[in-house]
Amino acid sequence: MRATESNQDYPFAVTDTAAALLDDSGTVTAWTPAAEALLQRRSADVCGRPARDLLADAGSWAAVLAQGGRGGAREREGWQGRATLRHGSGRELEVGFRVIPLDHGAPGGAARCLVLGAPLELVARWRQDHAFTHELFLQGRVGLAVFDADLRLLRTNTHLLPYTGVPVDLGGRRLADFLWAEDAGIIEDRLREVLHTGNPLIGFNATTRTLDDPRGGRIVTIQAFRLQEPDGHPMGVATVFTDVTDHERSRGRLDLLYRATGALGGSLSVLRTVEDLVAVLAPTFGDCAAVDLAETVLTGGEPPAQGHQPLPLIRMAVAGADPDVLRTGTAHFADPPAPAASPPAANGPGANEPGANEPGANEPGANEPNADEPGAHRSGPTRTRECRGELATGLGTPPGAALGEAAPEWAAAVPGAHSAMTAPLCARGIGFGRLMLWRTGDTPPLEEDDLALLEEIAARAAVAVDNARRYTKERRTAVGLQRSLLPPATAETPALEAASLYLPADTDSGVGGDWFDVIPLSSARVALVVGDVAGHGLYATAMMGRLRSAVRAMADLELEPEELLAHVDDMVLQVVAEAESEDTEDGEAGPPAPSGPAGATCLYAVYDPVTRHCVMASAGHPPPAVVSPDGTVEYVELSPGPPLGVGGWPFEPVERELPAGSVLALYTDGLIERGEGDIDQGMHDLADRLLRADVLGRPLRQARHDIVEGLPPGRLRDDVTLLLARTRVVDAGSLATWQLDADPAVVADARHLVLEQLSTWELDELAFSTELIVSELVTNAIRHAGGPVRLRLIRADTLTCEVSDSSNTQPRMRRARNSEEGGRGLYIVAQLSHRWGSRYTAGGKTVWSEQSLPLA
Repeated sequence: MRATESNQDYPFAVTDTAAALLDDSGTVTAWTPAAEALLQRRSADVCGRPARDLLADAGSWAAVLAQGGRGGAREREGWQGRATLRHGSGRELEVGFRVIPLDHGAPGGAARCLVLGAPLELVARWRQDHAFTHELFLQGRVGLAVFDADLRLLRTNTHLLPYTGVPVDLGGRRLADFLWAEDAGIIEDRLREVLHTGNPLIGFNATTRTLDDPRGGRIVTIQAFRLQEPDGHPMGVATVFTDVTDHERSRGRLDLLYRATGALGGSLSVLRTVEDLVAVLAPTFGDCAAVDLAETVLTGGEPPAQGHQPLPLIRMAVAGADPDVLRTGTAHFADPPAPAASPPAANGPGANEPGANEPGANEPGANEPNADEPGAHRSGPTRTRECRGELATGLGTPPGAALGEAAPEWAAAVPGAHSAMTAPLCARGIGFGRLMLWRTGDTPPLEEDDLALLEEIAARAAVAVDNARRYTKERRTAVGLQRSLLPPATAETPALEAASLYLPADTDSGVGGDWFDVIPLSSARVALVVGDVAGHGLYATAMMGRLRSAVRAMADLELEPEELLAHVDDMVLQVVAEAESEDTEDGEAGPPAPSGPAGATCLYAVYDPVTRHCVMASAGHPPPAVVSPDGTVEYVELSPGPPLGVGGWPFEPVERELPAGSVLALYTDGLIERGEGDIDQGMHDLADRLLRADVLGRPLRQARHDIVEGLPPGRLRDDVTLLLARTRVVDAGSLATWQLDADPAVVADARHLVLEQLSTWELDELAFSTELIVSELVTNAIRHAGGPVRLRLIRADTLTCEVSDSSNTQPRMRRARNSEEGGRGLYIVAQLSHRWGSRYTAGGKTVWSEQSLPLA
């Protein structure tokens, strides 16, 4: 053979080989050029010498001859062995050789022979290659094929494609002769690319469907490399086909389980959780999917444990089918029956035998449901256990076929379905509903493995639904608590018309701590409050209730806005300090406070309909918007202080005059920070909404809904609170003011002035009580304060009597003893008034009394 390792022929081929001719005495009589090249010895130096002289050890000649054995076979067929020769350079060379007798049976017993030699390494390599190729075509775990340059099959092993419809003899055939043209074309295109470029094909997955059995087909991984002639020209392609259908299905099931688990963890809403789940299952796993839930789950309630009466179910989510088809009617969820004795359903003859095309259950692109196909006729064998699913096959029985037992009602819900399965949503021994799946059209029927996967998904879905149900219950509690702590949505006072609106955040964000309030004050004034507690959940709701109560209590003290916020700020600091230092009775630390900033923002404004002035202060809250009667919208330029709970910073008041009919809009940041841009853009958008809603010309209780129109219902990241107030004024005819000297003699004049004014207002029924009230308040002001005294009557929804003086001492009602002549004035005022009180002013204080107006 050739002396170089590049030779691809049989190592003892005649052409161009290292050979020597020996006579019957073992003398070399001929020496080929290839032999010269192999041992680097010239023919003239070798011919005529004994062959044993070529050995590295001449004494091993007998051992070399002994490798051929003895007998007629040796003389007839020759023999082969190995020897160590002396190279022309002096080194030793291991060779393999074959001895071929030339004169067997010749007269005289001459025994000439031809000896062919090659390096031992090359001989061993050829033997390995031959054994490898031989065994490769005998094994049956993978399919092996050799294609010629025209991509016709030259040679295959017996298990190339052991599927229904593959001919036994594949020699000379093309793939398109027995595979779908589409599948064969894809494979041949890749093999042709290997043939032309020489680049191997590694890990290419393809679907193979036979012409005789074009069901789901099989998925094979193809490895291919080019074969070359000795001169380097391509001669064909060697290809290895590995069936990975089961592997791909297992991977598809794991991927589906992973995506379903991800969908279940994407929301804390019961409805959105099941909607996301069915969107993953259809059409990837089945053509149609649906979820039925117990009605009590939607409101956060817990269904009774299994073993009780059947539970009515409501279909909450549908995917892959017409919702009108699957949303009709209700169902009942009872304990599953005892295990059925019938065997698992089969998918047809030979479904589980090797060589049968199995369905591509998890392949993308499964057929969509066909509503025109006939409905279900029968149910195949099912398997049910406690908290286990149920499988129904053979639903689409062809006309004329034998009918089995009637299909379950749930399985026959989808027209054209040939198989269906359901799994209960069970967690902690409680059934929350069920998960259902249907397949229609040409998709492969469902199997027991599919049911096992659905049961696993249903078990995880049950935990997710249970968690969402618990959160729904907590959220409903928080929302209910918050709404119970808020005032009525509309309010009518002499100072303004108010309408409010509150939208809680979505279930993922949790209920926040927004609140608003409309607080009537003395002298027909009114306070407007909007606040936002940091954080979400019950903690924020409880904190909101404490803040609202604190603000109302301090508003009753008639404090200025900046002073009121300072007191509330101190209260928040105390609450935070108490929460941080609170310990349980056994000495262990209590539950940790919610994460995030502790505190709240608040805007407090006081409007006086007599002066039309509005004084406001902000604790980190956005400024209110003012819609003037001329249709312009502007935001009040506030100097907001820090949020409540920071402490150490003053709050600055801002006073603004509001024309009658102006609309004041107070809000929380959820209305202007919706993730759609910065705050400035949100405020600009709010101004446009106020104008489009026509807050100047429409009742505020109607306009408030138009302002928040377009906000995604149930998808708010933060609570939205809006408080609208249209200002009113007390006209001059309903107001009377007198300046009195600090002389006890003017008390009688004050009574006379009040009686005349009440007569003008036709309020003579209040003359006696008002005369006593004025007499007591003016007397106290002259006696204890001195200086000028101002008396004012305001007729609004009540009759207000005010007496103002220069003293900062607040009057205090006390119980007079029987022996005391005085000390009963304020008691008389309290008995005659609907309510009374006092407030500080810039020049002293004002004591006021309110009486209800008589019915017309």
